[in-house]
Amino acid sequence: MQHPTSRATAGSLGRHFLNEITHPGLEAKHIRPKKISTMNFFSPAIKKILIGAGIGLSFGIPDALLTAAHSHGAHGGGSAQDLDPGEYRVRPVITIEGHGGFENNLVEEGKPEHYAIDGLFGVVFEWGLENGGSFAIEAAVGPAFVWGEAEHFYGLVHEHEEGHDEHEEEGHEDEDHAEEEHEHEEGHGSGAPYRRTDVKGFVQLRYEPNEQLAFSAMWKPYYVTEDQGEDIKGFKHEMEFGAIYAFGDGDVNFALGDGLESIVDGIFISAKNATGWESDNTYVGNYTDVWPGFGFNYDKLNVTLSGGPRFYSPGSYAKLPSRTDWGGEIALEYPLSKNTVLFAHWEPMYSTQGGEGWGKGFQHHVGSGVTFSF
Repeated sequence: MQHPTSRATAGSLGRHFLNEITHPGLEAKHIRPKKISTMNFFSPAIKKILIGAGIGLSFGIPDALLTAAHSHGAHGGGSAQDLDPGEYRVRPVITIEGHGGFENNLVEEGKPEHYAIDGLFGVVFEWGLENGGSFAIEAAVGPAFVWGEAEHFYGLVHEHEEGHDEHEEEGHEDEDHAEEEHEHEEGHGSGAPYRRTDVKGFVQLRYEPNEQLAFSAMWKPYYVTEDQGEDIKGFKHEMEFGAIYAFGDGDVNFALGDGLESIVDGIFISAKNATGWESDNTYVGNYTDVWPGFGFNYDKLNVTLSGGPRFYSPGSYAKLPSRTDWGGEIALEYPLSKNTVLFAHWEPMYSTQGGEGWGKGFQHHVGSGVTFSF
């Protein structure tokens, strides 16, 4: 599983409405949330591609955001769009997220699950540019408390069963092997027991030439602190490159009387390319998401919906052909104050083909947490 993420939010390139302005003609208590910069997202549109993950954010950014980053990322307050050209600021950000991954399509592997609680401590450097644009450098690092498997890049093929079969055929049934089998059964058959504390982080560059277009590049390292079960001590890596275009200003709030005629203001299109490596340096694969989406507010609650095809090319180790999977994400954010944001996201992905160590069907990644910016 990843992280929106999450996409990134977008997100983990995926999550933006903390600044508030008084809506003309309404009392001060009726406010129209405006876009905010987050660790993985910017406007409602830009939120999706940066989450992650994600959520996800995996970091969620989060598995926000990002994913989100989402793994999932982190969500923060304020907006680079309120910086004049040449102005800059630095904001510390703390994100706490709990997230889980469910590989329901891997039936023969026991439908592996992973859970984690992440604490990311980071900083955002933002510079204002002409035409309402901005440039930002974002980075965060912190512990990941792991239950079951460590989070991993989407599409990872489990090869451990073949190794275990070979051991059994050769008669290696000593105590060490029995212990490994017991851990495997616990992790895959009876839930996901607590394993260890890993370390994760991300570094992201984000460029917005104007308020509708954004580009981003992100590196998400993840350090597995010890050999355990299927996890191998060492660094996992993920690289993401994305772009997002918002067709409107993202200012849609159904609680303030916006109707169907305002929907276009919340529509966006995002594209993200991601590549992943396991901690033993195995090249896991590469995918490209091209997802349209829609973001809106209801009072202070922000909702972002997106989905579409995932063009996936597994690494040669998997011995599987390229395929087109399908998925989407629902991301929620609610500001408790100017500097505190609650978030949640769900990313289902449907694999259209199976194979040895892989299966046709759904995988899910869910996460929720809180971000504090200072």
